[in-house]
Amino acid sequence: MIGTLFGRLRPPRVPEPVPAGRPLAEARGLRVRLGGRTVLEDASLQAVAGQVLALVGPNGAGKSTLLAALAADLVPDGGTVLTAGRPAAEWSAVELSRRRAVLPQSPTLSFPFTVEEVVRMGRAPWHGTSAEDEDDDAVATALAVTETAGFAQRSFAALSGGERARVALARVLAQRVPLMLLDEPTAALDLRHQELVLRNCRERARAGDAVVVVLHDLGSAAAYADRVAVLHGGRIAAEGPPSEVYRESLLSEVYRQPLEVIAHPRTGEPLVVPRREADGGGDPVRSRATSAR
Repeated sequence: MIGTLFGRLRPPRVPEPVPAGRPLAEARGLRVRLGGRTVLEDASLQAVAGQVLALVGPNGAGKSTLLAALAADLVPDGGTVLTAGRPAAEWSAVELSRRRAVLPQSPTLSFPFTVEEVVRMGRAPWHGTSAEDEDDDAVATALAVTETAGFAQRSFAALSGGERARVALARVLAQRVPLMLLDEPTAALDLRHQELVLRNCRERARAGDAVVVVLHDLGSAAAYADRVAVLHGGRIAAEGPPSEVYRESLLSEVYRQPLEVIAHPRTGEPLVVPRREADGGGDPVRSRATSAR
């Protein structure tokens, strides 16, 4: 009877469902300096319910810094970050963890937790709420969709890099929050599991979540993202649907590499490939100079 009484006294689940199209995270004019260097300057964008937003750009462009600022894991030197319509700093740590989940680049743990225990950590924000009743289902579902259920009782420390990455994603999925922020979730994965992860991102967006993902593969970003933000030198050089953002001149300048944008022969999605000479040389300018000699 006492257990039943306490169950009835649990607070209702928060937050309320968010309508499609509403911003769940927003950056306004962000400026970030790290180590005496400006790594983000005047960065503004929105993570919208029901969409996947991919952050792309070369190494050092500011992608991970922008993601960390959106997650409220990093305090910007200027500008504002909003989470669910409020300044991120106004949320307590628990309230924030009920609204966004973060996947870092290199998930690490210092203790020998099993895979299932790691995934169950994603349920911690819901302790003492009505959503706690979903814990077992959330963990089982996350293990299944990331194909990690088969080694649920193994030690996280004993896993390969790719297996750890999938378990870390399972923890994020088990958290069941409306905003997911993923930093290079496919970096350590083989081709099959890269596609698995990105399909999960697409499915979460279809279910109404906002997903922000840092990617290096421009083709994958075009295939799975509704919008792409191209970062260059700490600024957002372009943002919008991949079909509009993927311009050869822009991408070639950003990546300092001649690039071609072609349509996929079956889907029509833009594919980005290096422009190469017929002899296989990777730099047309250098190839022409060599021929001249």
